[in-house]
Amino acid sequence: MNALPLIQMPKVPHIIAPPLVEAQLTDSARATLIARIRMLMLQHNAVLVAHYYTSADIQDLAEDTGGCVSDSLEMARFGHAHEARTLIVAGVKFMGETAKILNPEKRVLMPDLQANCSLDLACPADTFSAFCDQHPERVVVVYANTSAAVKARADWVVTSGTAVKIVEHLHQQGKKILWAPDKYLGDYVQRITGADMLLWQGSCVVHEAFKAEALQKMKAAHPDAAVLVHPESPAGVIALADVVGSTTQLIRAAQNLPNQTFIVATDNGIFHKMQAVAPGKIFLEAPTAGVGATCTSCAHCPWMAMNGLQKLAQVLETGDNEIHIAEPIRCRAVRSIQRMLDFAAQQQIASQMRGAA
Repeated sequence: MNALPLIQMPKVPHIIAPPLVEAQLTDSARATLIARIRMLMLQHNAVLVAHYYTSADIQDLAEDTGGCVSDSLEMARFGHAHEARTLIVAGVKFMGETAKILNPEKRVLMPDLQANCSLDLACPADTFSAFCDQHPERVVVVYANTSAAVKARADWVVTSGTAVKIVEHLHQQGKKILWAPDKYLGDYVQRITGADMLLWQGSCVVHEAFKAEALQKMKAAHPDAAVLVHPESPAGVIALADVVGSTTQLIRAAQNLPNQTFIVATDNGIFHKMQAVAPGKIFLEAPTAGVGATCTSCAHCPWMAMNGLQKLAQVLETGDNEIHIAEPIRCRAVRSIQRMLDFAAQQQIASQMRGAA
């Protein structure tokens, strides 16, 4: 694996603990607020799309009102297919931007525009673009957890579920890769594909915190448990996994594997969906601190925690927090995303043809 040359890297925010989103609601207040949100969504022809890492209240409301709970790309695709004119994106900012890139004709609102992502923040567009200019011989492949401007500079956008296949495809064509922003996912993809990859050095504050040594001890204490790991985690954690995959792939594994206990190395917001699809199974958080240490993110994204029912009601009432993307940037970004979507569609067709042979 090629190490990143010495360049000035932006400082990734150090978050001690997730901020308090809003005051705890009584059951009565929650029910009243949800009823108000439902009414406002009808008035504004709006649909709620939420990420797996948001709160149980947000996830339940999305599904109960005809929206969806999914990964970032499927959130955007769902919004495109839905007839609603307003998309409420409960997640982090790059997810709202991706929804706007794929749905320029729709109004895209977010509960909190300050809900960022450490991967996005670690890859500022100007610095990244200058670095790309220094390596014109490389194909620029960026993870979905990036800003619209970074996507616009890329040749390809990938998700954790498509990254290996796309890089493998490029490697077979003899292409060299410039990868951003997640160094752990990039390392994972490089080890599987053998591709020549120059890695940007960003990381997710949640997944970087998982500890291999502590996970090994937890596995020993739960010998019948399957270990599910997101590939944004460090290599030592990935090495202990029974399944490595995207959020959707990990949920599917929890549902389909015969194990009754799972140790999960990703944001604990995903437990809500896992418990829904696999009732009766036990889900344990993978350790995020060593012996005697305290956790930092504590297996939950502090920016995802900024999404709440009160903020959701407020944006519906005011129309604030709308996502805007300059059209030249959107047009360039949609090309790199569409390249991935077309590739994924071709892979699915090829798989179906092989299955029919």
